[in-house]
Amino acid sequence: MSSDSVKSFSSLETPGYVGFANLPNQVHRKSVKKGFEFTLMVVGESGLGKSTLVNSLFLTDLYPERVIPDATEKSTQTVKLDASTVEIEERGVKLRLTVVDTPGYGDAIDNTDCFKAIIRYIDEQFERFLRDESGLNRRNIVDNRIHCCFYFISPFGHGLKPLDIEFMKQLHNKVNIVPVIAKADVLTKKEVQRLKQRVLGEIAENGIKIYPLPECDSDEDEEYKEQVRQLKQAIPFAVCGSNTTLEVRGRKVRGRLYPWGVVEVENPEHCDFIKLRTMLITHMQDLQEVTQEVHYENYRSERLAKGVPPPTPATKRYDDKNGMLSDKDRMLAEKEAELKRMQEMLVAMQAQMQQQQ
Repeated sequence: MSSDSVKSFSSLETPGYVGFANLPNQVHRKSVKKGFEFTLMVVGESGLGKSTLVNSLFLTDLYPERVIPDATEKSTQTVKLDASTVEIEERGVKLRLTVVDTPGYGDAIDNTDCFKAIIRYIDEQFERFLRDESGLNRRNIVDNRIHCCFYFISPFGHGLKPLDIEFMKQLHNKVNIVPVIAKADVLTKKEVQRLKQRVLGEIAENGIKIYPLPECDSDEDEEYKEQVRQLKQAIPFAVCGSNTTLEVRGRKVRGRLYPWGVVEVENPEHCDFIKLRTMLITHMQDLQEVTQEVHYENYRSERLAKGVPPPTPATKRYDDKNGMLSDKDRMLAEKEAELKRMQEMLVAMQAQMQQQQ
């Protein structure tokens, strides 16, 4: 080793410094290179501005070719789930955003079972992740689990409808629910505050668990603590969205033009749009962690407690009703066979290497 290289290494070393303080930088570089994934579900009746709000939040057009059904079609329409994925890049950071929309929710004459399709979809994503996690190749698992659900509440009622209450009670143990009062620009400030108090009271009265913003640590700076306090006070977020750019007093803003003035989407005095976006972006990692550590673990433990048999290749496993292998056992048998093939290939390669030596 040359004297120059020795000097270059020794110049980095300081007494009492090992260097692991640089580990967060390594994690940051790796995360930026890999990119991030996030899945957002939006639920609410038609006409509440769900698509407009999502497009406003992420400055993109997720539904370029959307067809709006007429009133006759809506009355008989069943709930569908449309997943749209878009790759967003900002300052070198990539986000793979999937937005799951629920057209048809709450639009039919009989809405008794309209949330069952949504529950089934959430469980299917948990099941797919569980299957992938239990498989042999776990390196490139795509996480399509729902990390957050914006539930849109109509501003025209006097609080929550029975359907709103039933939906949130059915799903609050499966997904992080964030209640959103839609089209808040139709209400005065006093009406917004009154509706917020009413909604929060009904949520508490019915034992509904919405996404709780994490408490701040004692060593957090005061600015961040104040931000979290304001976000907690703003729940449920009263928002309005717009993709139209208007000119107000010489500056361009996104907003809605009315005969009496302009509602600026990104003005905190006009609505909670900025607070909702801040909550989603600053707590995106926490939403994913709660999904993994609480909702997914609950599903996983319940699923495994129902009795998934361990792989036992020595004995044949049959369905009791028809004497045939069940789908679950067939899948396990295929994985066992694949594992056996890989082991045989490894033994053959080792034998070949020994012969060459």
